[in-house]
Amino acid sequence: MYVIVVTANCLIEVLAYITYGSSSCEHVAEGYVKLNGVPVWQGSWCTGNRGVNTLLVDPFNCSVQESRRFDTHLLTSAATELSNYLQLVNHGSIIVGVSADAPRMRLDNALSTLRHFGVEVSDLQNRGSFGFIAQKGFPAKTVLRKVLTEAESRYNPGQFNATITGIQFTVRSTYNCY
Repeated sequence: MYVIVVTANCLIEVLAYITYGSSSCEHVAEGYVKLNGVPVWQGSWCTGNRGVNTLLVDPFNCSVQESRRFDTHLLTSAATELSNYLQLVNHGSIIVGVSADAPRMRLDNALSTLRHFGVEVSDLQNRGSFGFIAQKGFPAKTVLRKVLTEAESRYNPGQFNATITGIQFTVRSTYNCY
């Protein structure tokens, strides 16, 4: 068994958002995910990205391989779909998650799976906000920023910047000697 460290340089910026007040698109908060300063996901009440949004990120190219949206505010099945999706992601994969508007209402079926990723959001209240970066299988490495209430999220929603500088791989090999 030996360890390989592969270097990367991927700056990830995450800003969750909630909707409050006027439903006019002129006065609505916006959220985003940026990779090395380039927006790769944007959300607001007017774009309809409500719930939990995930991006599977290649940290070496600093690019999005896949993005998904799970409307855990409206759809009863969305949390189960989120949980199933996260369980199917390959070990070691980098997932960015960002909440939009009101993610908590029907999120219960995904809470256990999120917890395995190091994302504890069971204490989130209605219109609380959160964002995370997780590497599947390494919950201690997870970066999570959550804001529990609507009142707090109005002025300071879940937001952070993080840089992935490398990933460590453990390689197991078996040699047969004759």
